[in-house]
Amino acid sequence: MRFITDRKRVTGLGSGREGTHHHWQMMVSSILLVPLVPLFVFIFDGALGGTHQEVIAYFSRPFPAIVCALSLIVIVVHLMREAHAAIEDYVHGTAGKLTLIATSAFSYGLIAFGLFALARMAL
Repeated sequence: MRFITDRKRVTGLGSGREGTHHHWQMMVSSILLVPLVPLFVFIFDGALGGTHQEVIAYFSRPFPAIVCALSLIVIVVHLMREAHAAIEDYVHGTAGKLTLIATSAFSYGLIAFGLFALARMAL
């Protein structure tokens, strides 16, 4: 018969104390995506089919450029957090850490290149 308490049995297997923070981050980004995605689709539709000069002129206006930039940032950060949750669940050890770093680097690189392209069109 073992005299180990339930608490002792699960030591090291409990909460990482990150779940609530992650949940709220995802809730806020999801709520931000509700108006941003239809607005982005509407704005993108306005530029679709135009010539290169028309598209540049369209995105040089502040409202379309700001909406596209906000959409890019919120969408990529939301997807990065979801990818991190999946990686933390299924990939362990050094491979997991390297995958998290690669995912973060790719996501922030994507944001940087997207914002650079928007700034290049807007200026």
